This record gives sequence, C-alpha cells and structure tokens, in this order.
Amino acid sequence: MRLLHTSDWHLGQTLHNFDRAYEHACFLDWLVDTLVAEDIDVLLVAGDIFDNANPSAAAHRQLYRFLQQARARVPHLQVVVIAGNHDSPGRLEAPTPLLEAHGTIVVGNVARTADGAIDVERLLVPLRRRDGTVAAWCLAIPFLRPGDVPRAVAEDAELGLDPYLHGTTLLYRQAFALAQSRATDGEAIIAMGHCHMVDGQSSQDSERRIVIGGTEALPATMFDPAVAYVALGHLHLAQRVGGHEHRRYCGSPLPLSFSEVGYQHQVLRIELDGPATKSVMPLQVPRAVQLLRVPAQPAPLEEVIAALEALELPDAPLHQQPFLEVRVLLEGPEPGLRARIEAALNGKPVRLAKIEPTRRHATPENASEALSLDQLAQLQPDDIFRRLWTQRFGDEAPPEQLAAFAELSTALGGDAA
Repeated sequence: MRLLHTSDWHLGQTLHNFDRAYEHACFLDWLVDTLVAEDIDVLLVAGDIFDNANPSAAAHRQLYRFLQQARARVPHLQVVVIAGNHDSPGRLEAPTPLLEAHGTIVVGNVARTADGAIDVERLLVPLRRRDGTVAAWCLAIPFLRPGDVPRAVAEDAELGLDPYLHGTTLLYRQAFALAQSRATDGEAIIAMGHCHMVDGQSSQDSERRIVIGGTEALPATMFDPAVAYVALGHLHLAQRVGGHEHRRYCGSPLPLSFSEVGYQHQVLRIELDGPATKSVMPLQVPRAVQLLRVPAQPAPLEEVIAALEALELPDAPLHQQPFLEVRVLLEGPEPGLRARIEAALNGKPVRLAKIEPTRRHATPENASEALSLDQLAQLQPDDIFRRLWTQRFGDEAPPEQLAAFAELSTALGGDAA
C-alpha cells in the first residue's frame, strides 16, 4: 500500500493582503497528477486544510473540486482528513455524508458517547486495499483542545502530571490499543496528529502558537514504538520527529511567510510492507509564484534602492508576479520610505508585499524595563508613545512627533494609545 502525507494547505490564505488562490490551484492540480503518477492508495491530510475557521466559499470550492478530481482520476483513492488548529471542526465535518460516499473520511473533533466517554472508535479508520480488504489502521486524531482529552485521574494530579500532556498521551494510547486489538498479522498501524512535538522546529511569522495553559510541545513517547508511521501537521518545515525516519512533519506545500523561502516544500510518499514502513520518499512541490527578499540581508536605504532599480524580472500577469519583501537598515525614522521604494519598483512586474525595516540603534536598557501594575496604571498615552519611540529608534521623540501625537490624541478624545 502507498500513502501520501500532506498537511497545512491553508486554503484561503492571503500574504500581506495578496490573494493566493492561483498558487493553491496550482498545488492542488499538481497533487492530483502526483496521486496518479505515484499510484497512491491513501491520501493523509494532517490538518489546517483552511487558513481560518470561517473560510470563504472560494476556498471551499477549491477543496471540493480537488476531492472530486482526485476521486475521478484515482477511483480507488481513500482520503483521510483531520482538523488542525486553524480549522473549524464543525464546518469541516458538515458535508461528511457526501464525502464518505466518495471515499473521504473527515475527523474534525473528538466525539463523546452518551455517558461522556470519548468515542475512540470514531478515531479509528480502516485503510483498505483495492480488493476491499484491510491493509492498515489509521489513528485519525485531530487537533486536541483541553476539553477533548481524557480527564486526569486523581492519582495523576497528585503526581503533578500536566493534565493536557497526560490526557493527550492517554488518548493516543487508547486509540492505539483499539487499533492493535483489530489489527491482524500484517496490518500496519498509522497515527495522524496535528500538534507541536518537543524539539519541533517552527517557522517564523506563519505558525500560530498552540499554547494551552502554558503547554506547547508534546513528547514523542506518546506514540507506541509499534506504530508504523506517524503523519503530523502544524509545523511548516518538513522534519523528522526525534530523528525517527517514520515520524514526520511533511510541512506545508506553499511558503506561508517570507521566513519559509529558503527551503523546498514537499509532500511525503510512504510505502508500507506489511506491518512496517518500507520507505519514506519526499516529493518536491513546484513553486508557482516566487517569494523574493531584496536584499538578502538588511542594507542601508541607498543600497536597497539601487538593488531594487537593478532588479530584472520577466513579464507576467499579476497573479503570477513574485511577492517581494524589501529589507532595509535604518538609522532612524524615514517618513518617505514606502514612496521611495515604490518609485524604485515602478513598472516592474513584482508585488510589494512587505517592507521590513531593521533599526541600527540598540534598545536602551531602560526602554524595556519592566513596570509594576501601579506604574502601568499611571502611564499616560504620551508616556507610552515616548517609551515606544525610544525603544524603536534609540533616541528621544522629536518635538514635531510629540506635537502630532498630541493632536491625534485630542482628536480621538484622548484614546490614541
């Protein structure tokens, strides 16, 4: 049996207010072709299908169009989808009767039985061969919120165990035990999850932190050693978990911020051999639209302007033009910064997505000094403005800026801060 592991599509995402529907359409078309070319039996989508809990109609259409085309071209294909922290579990599960009729299983939340116990049975998905016989079992565990996990028993609380960490581990072990009771010789057990594992490497700017009562990362020990493959979502950088070849984040298929431009995005092809994983093969996703950082490192404004004026790019329609982040090193405030950058880019087929200023001045020690609650309560809006200015620019706020802030504060009734 061959599986394809992908996650973190983030359909509907915008990059600094630029629509990315074209890039997502290119990825989904490529994915359908890959399912055919690689002769895939099961597609695993480990969460964050959508970028937010209330996705647009266009984002929904992209998902359903993909599922329809994938099933039409690979009639035996099974699709297993779990919800991520960006997804709305209820919205994701709403079309379940229609999706299941076409080979797609969606697990958005952790259901409970009439007596309040977790319905572990619902989290177990049989993966079938083309002749209908079961070849593997998938633990389809969506993103877990505190109310989704088993409640810690009194003894665990007395031992000081974190209720979320312990509850998550317990749920995975309960699901594994059920799968193990169903699996016969030669049937593999696959685990899916959307979570942040200990030592997982995050991407700056694009990943929403999962912080639950101060808890962020989960231990790899929650996966039984007998699990043949662990398919994870949430972290956008493809990586192994704990150095294990068969425990993986596949990463996002698109760079979701400029911090992700430096590595190749991918999906993973997994080949099972009975109860074990035979091979894990990365398949690189073509990048339909480039993300550029100019210059590569922050530089003084005059150097940046020269680099932008020298920028040569092929003509392209707007939806195919590269996104651009301009990185400039500033000595102090530069009120005309955007206008100068836009002038240097005039007529060039590129979309200015972000200007990233870096200040040369170090932050004075007293600028970030912690304040007590009483001190915070006594601060006036102009005090906060002065502190922020000093923190960002390393100097006292000039009189004309203080006067402008006072005028704005007055116009807003004193609530400018």
